Amino acid sequence: MTPKDRTIDELALLEQMLLARTYEERIIESSAAGRLPGTCTSVGQEAAGVGVVSALDGDDLILTNHRSASHLLARGADPGRLLAEVMGRRTGYCKGKSGSLHISVRELGVLLTSTIVGGELSLATGVALSQKMLGRPGIVACFFGDGAACEGIFHESLNLASVWELPVLYVCENNQWQAFVHRRETMQGDHIAEWATPLGVDSATVDGNDVMAVHAAAVDAAERVRRSGRPFLLETYTYRSRGHFEPDDQAYVDAAERAAWLARDPIELCRQRLLASGRLTPEAAAAQTQHARERIDAALAFAEASPYPDAAELTSDVYA
Repeated sequence: MTPKDRTIDELALLEQMLLARTYEERIIESSAAGRLPGTCTSVGQEAAGVGVVSALDGDDLILTNHRSASHLLARGADPGRLLAEVMGRRTGYCKGKSGSLHISVRELGVLLTSTIVGGELSLATGVALSQKMLGRPGIVACFFGDGAACEGIFHESLNLASVWELPVLYVCENNQWQAFVHRRETMQGDHIAEWATPLGVDSATVDGNDVMAVHAAAVDAAERVRRSGRPFLLETYTYRSRGHFEPDDQAYVDAAERAAWLARDPIELCRQRLLASGRLTPEAAAAQTQHARERIDAALAFAEASPYPDAAELTSDVYA
């Protein structure tokens, strides 16, 4: 079988990161203005999400967590329908019943967003087992954070996937924070990837703020899973620039550490590399930013104009 061409346009990745950043910044602004509820964001982690999702195939399935904006948008989700879901409107992907923390987009292969820390880890093995038993194509990509990795379900899920030889690409977005607690207070060492070795799972760590490095590492990891049918753990080492949720004054954050990470903002790193190479001009960069703003402006207008679900729909789509 001839390997697929995994060549990616860095300009396209920058555009996807900008869209995710603009989407979440608009949520932050609108929440502060009382126009929609606050939520958890992934600001600062865009390279990790976009880099991995851009390496996946259409047959692959995704289970993600409460910082899922870049995963969903990079997969092709409509920002208008996402914002409608955040605002509880009928035109949202889950008819306004999930909010941002439980959204799923089955037509894009996004089966679950779990606000239960580690919840997606417990389900990824079952989804992958189903795929294997039914002989379906595609691997399962499971996104989680360093906080979830400190829970027992992380080890249980990887162990079972290893024993049963399940095609799961585990993606740990190590963003240094576990709610309001720094990872140094809950774990030994800096990295999660090495924890996979005793479970018989191969792993790698990549600079989670370099979208091209993430994409290359994810392409390699996903291909390993496809070829072997076995799990792989990819750790993207990144930083949560905003607080645990919105609003959050981040009074508990070390200012010097945050400043050091902000100096390596993934969008700015990518933009400066493209400008230096001559592939992007300052004028084109400004136009790209404006285009993202216009898309999110239109998305918010669509969401705000959408109706709420009717009271008669209260018990529809309820499974138990």
